Amino acid sequence: MITIETLSAIADAVQDAICKIPNSKCKGEKVCMGADGSPTSQIDKVAENAALMYINREQIPLNILSEEVGFIDNGADETLVMDPIDGTSNAIAGIPYHTVSLAVGTSSLSDMRLAYLRNPVTGDVMWAESGKGAFKNGCPIHVREPNMDDLFVMIYMGNSAHADAFELAKSVKSSRSLGCASLEMAIIAEGEADAFFMKSENYTRSVRVVDIAASTLILREAGGEVYDLQGEPLDMPFDLNHRSNFLAFNDVRVFDFIVRRKYTRSEHRYGIYTNTSISKAIEYTRQVMDALGDHTYFVDKAIADMMGIPGTPIESMDVDTVIVIGGDGTLLRALQHTDAMVIGVNGGSVGFLAEIDHDDIQSGIERLLREDYIVENRFKLSSWYDNEYLPDSVNEVVVHTDSVAKIRHYKVYVDDVLACELRADGIIVSTPTGSTCYAMSLGAPYMDPNVEALIVVPMAAYKFSSRPFIVPSTSKVTVENVMDKGCLLVLDGQGEYEIAGGTKVDFMLSEKKARFIRFKTDFYSRVREKLVNDL
Repeated sequence: MITIETLSAIADAVQDAICKIPNSKCKGEKVCMGADGSPTSQIDKVAENAALMYINREQIPLNILSEEVGFIDNGADETLVMDPIDGTSNAIAGIPYHTVSLAVGTSSLSDMRLAYLRNPVTGDVMWAESGKGAFKNGCPIHVREPNMDDLFVMIYMGNSAHADAFELAKSVKSSRSLGCASLEMAIIAEGEADAFFMKSENYTRSVRVVDIAASTLILREAGGEVYDLQGEPLDMPFDLNHRSNFLAFNDVRVFDFIVRRKYTRSEHRYGIYTNTSISKAIEYTRQVMDALGDHTYFVDKAIADMMGIPGTPIESMDVDTVIVIGGDGTLLRALQHTDAMVIGVNGGSVGFLAEIDHDDIQSGIERLLREDYIVENRFKLSSWYDNEYLPDSVNEVVVHTDSVAKIRHYKVYVDDVLACELRADGIIVSTPTGSTCYAMSLGAPYMDPNVEALIVVPMAAYKFSSRPFIVPSTSKVTVENVMDKGCLLVLDGQGEYEIAGGTKVDFMLSEKKARFIRFKTDFYSRVREKLVNDL
């Protein structure tokens, strides 16, 4: 029967072989293409060949799945899933942060029976056997209890890293990117870190089962877990074509914080922000207060004054979630004054951004209190004019004439390159969130909120050829008011700023995100219900 000692002997063979490679230049020499379609370095091939030769020589009854040679069917009941060198770039550069990664299972990540990791430089060894715990150098290891105010997170930040990786790095106390997934997960298993976040924007650069087969079992046996980014325990078939993003963690609270963006303050604090002009403003606010019960909450000063109770301006609220009562405009106004999560109670008409109908306040708040939701991140747009940073926008920015029935002459630049020149009433630069609003009413397409792009929309352009166009969200969009006549800049329909003739306004992706609490995330159902069927 295959044992940990068997895997240790295979690792010995690998270590003996790679020690004979004379220098970094030889280690990094590209010798062929691997079964996964990526170039194979000399050190990878030497390591794999050593493992295969040992297995053949000793007639070890295992099928093989390896990143270079692919799958070898030896007719065995179990398969050795191996990455002979995980952290190849580190190994080539002489950085002592790479492993020989070996695991034994039947068909997928969920049925791994044995796992073994060795750092060939330090000699440290970790192993695990299903149901029997995890060990480092012979001593039991276990994940630690997280301190949610002092998280230490390993993050993939390579050249295909998703923007969420960099956002996460800014939101935790400490982070590292070490270039070896197996060891980064092992650090969690031994109680020295809290999570490893792997999210690539390029599917072909996401993780394969050979990269994490051993470290996943070790972490799970140490009391941790690995989920996909939809919140399910990660399972991957023995197939090099299958890849995945994931979060490895020590406690589910860490998953909630990183992926679901739920904050873990011991006492969740709520704010209530109400549009005082809606007909039942006081009634809806009272219903929300009653539903919150004994939970800590603050009421915005404007509606509080109407109700004769103490109030706190929204910009002064130290809260985790703001419950916004009103229409979409009220939500957008709230987001200009708070960085907290928001959930809308529809007190208006369409309420496209709202999540709770005014007839369902009690049940909606009860679900909010149970934290039975996800948090949807939407990017914001920054505006710069005359060397001044203006408030961020969630929906759109609009530059339009300051005189009724007068058109203006505009130039639109994308990353400082002239994209178009036109005469029109104005220009809209819309986010995907705003694409279902003003931009759509002018004939632009609506965009799925997962699309990382901006729509530039001419308003009542003089020439029919002046059409909306889409640019990457990372672009800088500049609108120049060419004529010596004024314009207005309007941000999310809330704030207005005068734009002098002959000047430019720059729009760029903000570092901040709007965080909407959602009970359901089916964007297209929302479109059908709110924009198609609601006549």
